[in-house]
Amino acid sequence: MDSISDFLTRIRNACLVKHKILTIEYSNTKKNISNVLLENGYISDYKIENNKIKIALKYYRKESVIKKITRISKPGLRKYCKYKKLPRVLNGLGIAIISTSYGVMSNKQAKKNKIGGEILCYIH
Repeated sequence: MDSISDFLTRIRNACLVKHKILTIEYSNTKKNISNVLLENGYISDYKIENNKIKIALKYYRKESVIKKITRISKPGLRKYCKYKKLPRVLNGLGIAIISTSYGVMSNKQAKKNKIGGEILCYIH
């Protein structure tokens, strides 16, 4: 099974039932995605302890900050994009998480650094 899809589905489900903390298995990719979510204000914090990642989900007026998470690149069909054609999610209100040769970053940061890569997901 695709670990990134499972990770995104767990975040989506935890937001729907309004959990405050989500615990998942550790991997470097999940840690890097969590770091991008933290930098862009979609989660409050995350910690790594005992080979698990604990993510503190963020809410505003009892509504989840994360409205929608969509997996784009799948194991059966990878989606790559050059930096000039990086997608804008909701006209810049959302982010796309891109896996580049310089690490996992948001589409805005990848465009600023002029780096393309694999589009992992859209978040808004």
